[in-house]
Amino acid sequence: MTRSTHPYGSHPSQLVELFLPSDAGPHPVAVVAHGGYWRAQYDRSLMDGLCLDLAAHGVAAWNLEYRRVGGGGGWPGTFVDVAAGVDALADVAAALDLSRVVAVGHSAGGQLALWAAARGTLPAEAPGAEPRVRIAAAVSQAGVLDLTLAAGLIPSATPTRALLGDPATHFERYVLASPRERLPLGIPQLVLHGDRDDTVSMRIATSYATAARNAGDDCELRVLSHTGHFEHIDAGAEAWHVARDWLVDQASAARS
Repeated sequence: MTRSTHPYGSHPSQLVELFLPSDAGPHPVAVVAHGGYWRAQYDRSLMDGLCLDLAAHGVAAWNLEYRRVGGGGGWPGTFVDVAAGVDALADVAAALDLSRVVAVGHSAGGQLALWAAARGTLPAEAPGAEPRVRIAAAVSQAGVLDLTLAAGLIPSATPTRALLGDPATHFERYVLASPRERLPLGIPQLVLHGDRDDTVSMRIATSYATAARNAGDDCELRVLSHTGHFEHIDAGAEAWHVARDWLVDQASAARS
């Protein structure tokens, strides 16, 4: 396995790290988005263990960094960065199979991963529209997938409003940014949520998954027993193994 960094802009946070499996490719790719409620004090290192594990299972990991609230991010910068970071895959000189790109994100990163998958639904003038790289399947790990709902719940209200503003004043941002508002995505989705999560409400997962299925999407909600918020980013935890195995299966299916 090799690691390399790839800037996609001039800001220090406009950077992606590639974890490349050691065997000959071309490899499927997992876009990986970290959480931290979009705040600047959290960075992509949260996902290093998961990226190493993906590479060990034959999937290249594309660990996104992006400008966050308090570090030049928010609306629209965070979304511009995530879109540019995903599209930068098209310019990487590595043995990657861009017909087999999947995505996974934890917490706020779950929102960003599914939003990245939904970019094809955006109007032409919206931040992130017209993707160069398409995502074939996506996993949300305790993701903030319904931003309008999140803006009215504790503890997600304060960080969600810091990202997008008051939904009563800036609802157009929520329509463009929330995976719930971009349905149907038209790809398989796995929504994971722990039954002991007190950081992101279970109501957000159930709201999103119900709406996705009603819109015709292939979306599975899996509630993980005896699981809180952070087990998802422990590479030795069953919560992660569920996500990883699903991603590996989807990457293989995208090839056939």
